[in-house]
This record gives sequence, structure tokens and C-alpha cells, in this order.
Amino acid sequence: MTFDTLRLDKGLYTSEKGFTKSLEEIDPSENYKGTELEGLDAYERQLKRFDIKVKGGNSDPVSKFFQTSDSAVLFPEYIKRSVEAAINTNNIIDDMIATTTIIDSLDYRSVYCKSIDRNGSIDYINEGSFIPETEIKVKHSLTKLKKSGRTIVASYESIKSQRLDLFAIMLKQIGNYINTCQLEQVIRTIDTDDTRNVISEAVDKIGYNDFANLYALLSPYNFDAIIAGPMAFVDIINIPEFKDATAGHDFHGTGNLVTPFGAKFLFSKSELLEKRIFALDKRFALEKVQFGEVVTDFDKLIDRQIERATVTATAGFNRIIDEACVVIDPKV
Repeated sequence: MTFDTLRLDKGLYTSEKGFTKSLEEIDPSENYKGTELEGLDAYERQLKRFDIKVKGGNSDPVSKFFQTSDSAVLFPEYIKRSVEAAINTNNIIDDMIATTTIIDSLDYRSVYCKSIDRNGSIDYINEGSFIPETEIKVKHSLTKLKKSGRTIVASYESIKSQRLDLFAIMLKQIGNYINTCQLEQVIRTIDTDDTRNVISEAVDKIGYNDFANLYALLSPYNFDAIIAGPMAFVDIINIPEFKDATAGHDFHGTGNLVTPFGAKFLFSKSELLEKRIFALDKRFALEKVQFGEVVTDFDKLIDRQIERATVTATAGFNRIIDEACVVIDPKV
């Protein structure tokens, strides 16, 4: 059976493996090595089969998906991939997490351990002496998974003539929104309890000295990323050490903010931040727990009942090593 004779149906979406993996099992990409279809996955071959162009100024209208019952089955995957494209492209969360754990159940309990060399002490091991222990424990509570997404409110008649390239831009807004929701989760995860490391001073605004203290407090972990809101952003770019000619030229020319010790600056409008700044070592700080992939109302989308169709993603976050996150909290 070749890609252009496959029978497509809704059952591909109900599989635990998901649509694309199920389709790949039926039509493996390895069978197309050395052909003009090499480099395309099973879904992309189906787009070619039905001559559906999803990108560029010559992209097809939405109605092209519904020319046959088989091609209509491809529409929910198009929605999913368009949303995921925005999630992956504009996702600053990747600059904060050490690892992503994919789960197939809503019940997940992570593990944690204390920093080994937090106090800077080194214990050499003499022959026959006790070897220091690193205890890895299961967390007492389950990871809090939260679903985020949007409902598409549009009749098929209103969008069927719209070009897919334009329609994808609207769908990418959903991906951006999911990113915003998950970034809020990250901030809450860092700032949840008394185990976080906080630098708190009665200052009007954050200065270079605060970053020096932060760097020292974070050691032996690296100063990889800074998460800050609008008010803190203004403080940072007005620190004299960041306003010299070289720093200013780089910022105005590339948009890349010069930050203390080379840490990557991550901007957020979250109200949880206010004037606070979160710093972390992404190699040890956070775990992302993802329940499956982006989920669509495939039944509604295939049947052209697009109005009130939902697109959602479910994820949660855990701190792996508490000492790899530090908060600057100015008290005015």
C-alpha cells in the first residue's frame, strides 16, 4: 500500500500514539529514501497526495481540505501543527527548563535532591572511610498539571475561502497564548514556597550590586537566565554598567540586551513579577511535565463543525534543585 491509496479515518486520532505516529506506522518514511518524497513525513505526503498547499502566497483555501472525506481527516493535524509551530518558535520556556518529561497519565510524582556542594565544602574520601550520600527522594505531592488553550469560534462558511497561510497566522496566536500560560506556571513554580532563595533589600530599584549578590548566592550553579517583568526591565537597561557604548550599540543594533555575567534575558508581562527578578541555572532548575501533545476537537473539525472547537495543551512544572533558582525581591 502506497501513500496515495491509504484510507484515512478518525480512528487515527484516537490512537494512543497520535495521528502522525499512527500514520507513520502504516506508511513508513523509510520506504521513500532515494525518491522525490524523501524528507517528508507521512502527514506531509498526504498533503502532497491531495495537492494541498499550506504555505506561501499561493496557499490553498481552507476548503481544499474538504474536497474528499479522506483529505478532511488531515485538517485537525493542520490545526495542531500550526499551533505547535508558534509554541516551538516563540517559546522562551525552553531557555529555562533542564528536561521535558512526556507522560500519558494525569498523575505524576517527580523526584528531587539537595545540592551536593551548596556550601562549597569538599569531602575527600580516605581509604575505608564513609562515602557521603546523595539522597534522591520522591516528592510528596503530585505535579500540578494545567490545561491551557482557546476555543475557535468561526463557522465553516466564514473561513472556507480564507487562504491557509493567513489562517495559520490566526492559529499561531493560540500557540502564543499557550506559551504565555505556561510561562505563568513557570513563575509560580519558582515562587511557590519558602525553600526558594531570596535576596530582599529596601531599595528603590535594582542595581548592579544586586546582580553581584545574586551571582554569589547562586554559585556553584551558573547564571544562565534572568526572568523579569516590565518594571525590572527598565531598571536593568538603566544600570550604568549596561549603558556604555558597546552595550548600547549591541542592544540597539540587534535587540539583544547585554545582561550581567552573560545571562540570557527573558521578558514577561506577568503581574507576579512586578519589580522582582528570577535567575536560574537552566541545567538544574526546572522540569517540564507534558501530558501528551496539543489536542484538538478532531470530530468537530473533520465534520466542518468548526464553531466552538477547542485547541488545548496540558503541562506542569517542577523545581529539580531548589538552590538553582534565586529571586531578587526589592522592598521599596
